[in-house]
Amino acid sequence: MATSLLQLSALLSHSSTLTDMPTRQYIHSVPKKFTHSKRNKLTLKSALGDSPVLERPPKPPKVLYPELKFKLLSAVSGLNKGLAATEEDKKKVDAAAKELEDAGGLVDLSTDLDKLQGRWKLTYSSAFSSRTLGGSRPGPQLGRLLPITLGQVFQRIDILSKDFDNIVELQLGTLWPFPPIEVTATLAHKFELIGSAVIKIVYKKTSIKTTGTLSQLQPFELPQLPEAIRPSSNNRGRGEFEVTYIDADTRITRGDRGELRVFVIS
Repeated sequence: MATSLLQLSALLSHSSTLTDMPTRQYIHSVPKKFTHSKRNKLTLKSALGDSPVLERPPKPPKVLYPELKFKLLSAVSGLNKGLAATEEDKKKVDAAAKELEDAGGLVDLSTDLDKLQGRWKLTYSSAFSSRTLGGSRPGPQLGRLLPITLGQVFQRIDILSKDFDNIVELQLGTLWPFPPIEVTATLAHKFELIGSAVIKIVYKKTSIKTTGTLSQLQPFELPQLPEAIRPSSNNRGRGEFEVTYIDADTRITRGDRGELRVFVIS
């Protein structure tokens, strides 16, 4: 199970204005044929005499693109985080995501990292369409080779401590007549911002907490393999993804192998 959780973790981790001028008293002298922008320029000039004035264009209002967001969230609805997605579904979701990404423009978290803060719920991953915990990477088949049922998946991000946790709810099958074992696995990472929108994470540990009928048990950590026998890999326990769209309640990321993920604030 530890290998499966680490594979899931790798999958989830790869995405001034000018001073206001006293203008009202001069408006009566402006001919009606001028447009609104021309009237503003003449008013500033009359208030300051003949000194040239450079006007800074007004900052556009903040737009959350509700129609495009609704289109994207409607496209992922019913796909069970991507586990039930067909190739046609994947194309539809990708197209809706690109529309929202294009409308939002380039993401710059270097001056607004607060946007990452919080607990985010995964609503879609393009890699889950392979129905494996490994996504586009090799991984065990869900519900086939291993009796594992994937529940909700969250990302909990703390920008002060740089903690980045993937929280996964799982049901582990057991022998009849025993009921499935419900657990919550927390895969702890540390993160850093690379450039303006790329997040790099490094795996630290996995904690398991039983829920349901076994909720009284104490949480425990999965032991790591001794260094001498761990698989050799330069990227083991590491991942990167790019945040391609983010606002107060929706986030889109694309992983280092092209996986598209959609999150909503939880």
